[in-house]
Amino acid sequence: MTDLTIVSVETTILDVPLVRPHKFATTSMDAQPLLLVAIRTEAGVIGHGEGVVPGGPWWGGESVETMQAIVERYLAPVLLGRNVDDVTGIMLDLERVVANARFAKAAVDVALHDAWARSLGVPVHTLLGGAFRRSIDVTWALGAAPAAEIVEEAQAKLDARMNFSFKLKMGALDPESDTRRIVQIAEALRGKAGVRVDINARWDRFTALRYLPRLADGGVELIEQPTPGEQIEVLAELNHLLPVPVMADESVQTPHDALEVVRRGAADVIALKTTKCGGLQRSREVVAIAKAAGVACHGATSIEGPIGTAASLHFACAEPGINYGSELFGPLLFSEELLQEPLRYSEGQLHLPDGPGLGVELNMDAVKTWTRN
Repeated sequence: MTDLTIVSVETTILDVPLVRPHKFATTSMDAQPLLLVAIRTEAGVIGHGEGVVPGGPWWGGESVETMQAIVERYLAPVLLGRNVDDVTGIMLDLERVVANARFAKAAVDVALHDAWARSLGVPVHTLLGGAFRRSIDVTWALGAAPAAEIVEEAQAKLDARMNFSFKLKMGALDPESDTRRIVQIAEALRGKAGVRVDINARWDRFTALRYLPRLADGGVELIEQPTPGEQIEVLAELNHLLPVPVMADESVQTPHDALEVVRRGAADVIALKTTKCGGLQRSREVVAIAKAAGVACHGATSIEGPIGTAASLHFACAEPGINYGSELFGPLLFSEELLQEPLRYSEGQLHLPDGPGLGVELNMDAVKTWTRN
């Protein structure tokens, strides 16, 4: 047994309230469940990872409850007795034990990286080749209020120099009225900020063909995943039709998905979530495919807490292929701070923290407060 040997794997479910309800195409949430995974080494070093999905199992079939069961019953036995620097071997063995479950595996992957980096006294980005930048642009997700309130929220962010581009969710309302609402907002913000939309794969081909050109003509600068994720040929048709970039999210969860998207020319941008890809290692494979094809990557979010956000930030700062900004705003939606020292947002960017591992330290009193009973 060495100092790097894994001696325990522990999980904790938190329910952290949000500053306002966050709406998706099919659901809304006023608190975000998080699964914390803590990996402890023989030397007493603890690395943390975070299992989180955007608003529940509607998106990818996983939830904090399923992730906890999979980590505790199936993944933890593979980890115990192994060294935290054996990330490649461990993640390969996890693939043999559990299919898919990429959000759960991402929590383990990040916890391994955090523990390994802390054991070496270096930041996680060092394990990824080093940080070539110290911050990344952050797009803010606007709420689902009436257009006038949305414009007011966006203007407040602009005035505070917190964000300079905004994303709005679509797909829950009637397409006609939803499109009119978005165009009204885009016109109000024209010349001040970029406006993007995410339809969360909820429109069919005919609806997309009818309304997406109106969104593009109305000033929307990017359209994210308008149609079902498996319909890559439809996404390709829309991408070739529209004068603005199309971003693939639900369509790209694996390196093979990325290969299919770039082969078909189905997207100009890929939404890279370290969570949906299964962690930092597998995310690098997805970005490599996109880079080889000249497709941009966006540092997307599953509404992670500070641990997951810090992991995605380290990845983005070490990976030149993340070249279309980010939406790593998750911690700003939380009404309660989980860190001893919050991540730093300013001038439209999220800034890389200093220190070993992920560079952040959990406030264990706050963790205890929001732990699910």
